[in-house]
Amino acid sequence: MSSRTITFDTASDAVPTANLVINTGASFENTFTVNTPAGSAFDFTGYSGSSQMAKHVGAAATATFTVGFTSAYDGEVKISLSSTDTRSLNDGRHYYDVLVSYGSTVYRIVEGSIEVRKGISSAP
Repeated sequence: MSSRTITFDTASDAVPTANLVINTGASFENTFTVNTPAGSAFDFTGYSGSSQMAKHVGAAATATFTVGFTSAYDGEVKISLSSTDTRSLNDGRHYYDVLVSYGSTVYRIVEGSIEVRKGISSAP
């Protein structure tokens, strides 16, 4: 499991980036700790989230992440894929984003690339 700390500003058009790595056949989890520009935790209480990855913009999704708030009040958002989900991924560079919504308001809180790596050994 990896984690990243990012700063998200609802008043800015700039989306934070974080590049990730997925090893095929292994479970994948990444927790984002999201802070406001003032340095306090972004409170996700009452928000829902979604996240997908694709080979390129405009391509069909190659995976849909499970999105959860490990601590909504403390700004912690987790994306994950099971080992079964990662086993079917093609190696190479993919792109992803994480969206959160509150009512009809939707924010893209982070985006970036994901390097999918195929291993030599297979899971038992």
